[in-house]
Amino acid sequence: MGFADDHLIPLVDEGLGNSAYLLDLGDGRALAMDASRDLRALRAAAERRGLRIAFAADTHLHADFLSGAVQLGHDTGATILASAAGRRAFGHQGLADGDEVDLGGLALRALATPGHTDEHLSFLLLDGGRELGVFTGGSLIVNSAARTDLLGADRTEELARAQYRSLKRLTELPDETAVWPTHGAGSFCSAPPGTKRTSTIGAQKQANPLLAAPDEDSFVDRLIASLGTYPAYFDRLGEINRRGPAVLTAQPALPDLSAQQVRALMADGGHVVDVRPAADYAAGHIPGSLSIPLRGQFATWLGWLLPDTAPLAFVTGADQDLGEIVWQAYKIGYERLASRLAGGMDAWIADGNPKATTAFLTADRAAGRPYVDVRQEAEFAAGHVPGAVHLELGSLTAAAGDAPTGPVVACGHGERAMTAASLLERAGRTDIAVLDGGPADYAATHGQQLAQGTEGTRP
Repeated sequence: MGFADDHLIPLVDEGLGNSAYLLDLGDGRALAMDASRDLRALRAAAERRGLRIAFAADTHLHADFLSGAVQLGHDTGATILASAAGRRAFGHQGLADGDEVDLGGLALRALATPGHTDEHLSFLLLDGGRELGVFTGGSLIVNSAARTDLLGADRTEELARAQYRSLKRLTELPDETAVWPTHGAGSFCSAPPGTKRTSTIGAQKQANPLLAAPDEDSFVDRLIASLGTYPAYFDRLGEINRRGPAVLTAQPALPDLSAQQVRALMADGGHVVDVRPAADYAAGHIPGSLSIPLRGQFATWLGWLLPDTAPLAFVTGADQDLGEIVWQAYKIGYERLASRLAGGMDAWIADGNPKATTAFLTADRAAGRPYVDVRQEAEFAAGHVPGAVHLELGSLTAAAGDAPTGPVVACGHGERAMTAASLLERAGRTDIAVLDGGPADYAATHGQQLAQGTEGTRP
C-alpha cells in the first residue's frame, strides 16, 4: 500500500502520559496499538477516516490502564495481537519473537523486548523489507526506558538487565526507523519530563542518557536510580489485563443521589470524591470528602489514594463532564461508581448538613507556617522552598502524623496540595492551609532562592 506519515495517528492521554496509536491500513481497516479501555478518542479518529478496527495489539500487560483490546474484539471483531508468553485468558493471536502478522500490504513483526515486563513485545512495522517504525511500548522510550520494578523489588535488577539487552537489540535497527513508544512524559512508568513523545533510533542513540551508559552495570545503576514511587493501583491492573477486562455493553452512567443517600453511603464505608476546582472545595465541602479536581491526572490520584472495592459518590460543579469522571475511573478499573450528589453542595447545605472549609492562601498570607511540599521526589529535588518538609502525596495517608502543626501544604499549583489537605482533614487535622501557587511563588514573595536536592528535608 505504501506508507505515509498521516497513516499513523497518535492518541495521547496527557493525564497518564501515554500514547495509543491508530494505524490506517489503507483499505478501510485499521490497527489499534496499546489502546486503553477509554476508547472515545480512538473511535472518533477511526470514524473521521471511515475505518474499522481490524487489529488490536498490546505491547505488554499494562499496569497503568486497562486495555481496550478485549472491548475492540467484541465491538468490531478485531483480532487481538499480544505476547503468547503473557498467558492471557481470552481469545487472541499469541505471538513469539520473530512472528509476523500480515496487515495487508504492511506487516507487523514481534520482537521480544523484556524488561518493563517479562512478556513485553515491541512491534516492528514493515513495508516489504523496509523498517518503517517500531512500537516500543515500555522498552525504549524517548530519552529513557520504562521502569523495571513493577513485578517486585526482588526482580528489579534482573528486569533492568533484560531491559538493557532489549534496548541494545532495538538500537540495531536502522537509524531512520521511527520509535513510537507508549509511555511518555507524565507517565509514572519512568518517563522523563519533556514534550517529545516519538523519536527515531538514530536520535535516541545520540540523546538517550541510558544508551550512553558505558556498560550493562552502569545502565542498570542509572535506570534503578531513576525509579520513583508509583500509584498503588499499578499492582492490580496487570493481572486484570491478563484475565481480560469486562466487556461493556452500555455507556456507564453516574446516577444522582440525594444528600440523605450520600450520607448513608458514607456511613456504610463509601467515599465521597469532590471533583470541583481546588478553590471551590476550599470554600465549602462535605466533611470527610476527598478533593481530587477533575483534570487529566484525576485517574492517577483516584487510583493511588482510594481502594477500588468501596462505592464512590462524587460532588461536581455545574458544568463538569460526568462522562469524563466515569471513563477516567473505568480505564483504571474503578467501577463502583454509586452516584453524584444531585444539586451539589447547595443541595447538601439545604438539607441541613454541615460543611467544612479549608484556608487557601496566597504566598504573602502563608508566612510563618511550616511549609509541607507534597510533590514527587524528583520535582522536590529540582527546586523547593528552603526548610520545606517533604511528604509525597501518595504516601501521605500513612504519614499524616509526620506533618508539622499548622502547616501550609503546597505542590506545583494547588491541586495536589488540596488533595493532601483533604487527606489530613480526614485524619482529624483542623489546622491545615493550602498554598494557592507553588514553590517559585512562595520563594519570590519571601525573598528566597529555591534549594535543590533532598538532604535534610524529611520529618
